[in-house]
Amino acid sequence: MRAEVRQVADGTYLVHGHNTNWVILKDGDAVTLVDTGYPGDRPGLLESLAEVGSSPDAVAAVLITHAHNDHLGSAEYLRAAHGTPVYLHPAEVPHARRDFLQQATIADVVRNAWRPGVLPWAVHVIRVGGTEQHPVTAPEPFPAEGALDLPGRPVPVHTPGHTDGHCVYHLPDAGIVISGDALVSGHATSRVKGPQLLPDFFHHDRARTLASLDVVAALDGDTLLPGHGPLHHGSVRAAAEQARERAS
Repeated sequence: MRAEVRQVADGTYLVHGHNTNWVILKDGDAVTLVDTGYPGDRPGLLESLAEVGSSPDAVAAVLITHAHNDHLGSAEYLRAAHGTPVYLHPAEVPHARRDFLQQATIADVVRNAWRPGVLPWAVHVIRVGGTEQHPVTAPEPFPAEGALDLPGRPVPVHTPGHTDGHCVYHLPDAGIVISGDALVSGHATSRVKGPQLLPDFFHHDRARTLASLDVVAALDGDTLLPGHGPLHHGSVRAAAEQARERAS
């Protein structure tokens, strides 16, 4: 399956891979890459860069929302092969190194196998390398507070719960929130469409995940680029409130 690239604003592209998304922020020849999909998404990742007129050598940095395998897949490849810095929240840096792992286990999946879509999703995860470990050898905390001096000028916003160091990225001038797994618009294990949280077994700390919806709701924006599911147009605050209602 080819990655599907969709331009959502000047220099901003949402890319749909194998049941996961990444974002390309382009400024001239340089790009910022937010997340990298599964390990098996690497061909699609490289194709998506070419489709927007870029290349791995032009990636100024990789920003990771959180260090799960479906978002971290090619980060170490880009760091090792192209010298690309990989930035995360300080609390997520050791997670990216795999000093520990805050991720749904095989036991979690088995306990939730009764849910519609979970078993097909699990088979898909294995096929795209989702059970492999590709730690980042030298992940780095964000080099500054506030807007990063990178294409797109993304602003990291700490939204813990899904993992301790999960971050969303705010593009205030464009009214865009790149929400990772703090707020999604669909998932292979969900029959619900639109703003929602992932099923509980995916979250390291559900209470903090719910609390982080307030953080997301406070961000000014009318376009949501989630880690899973389609582009969502509409008030980010309303999307966060809808996700909270559905989680109650």
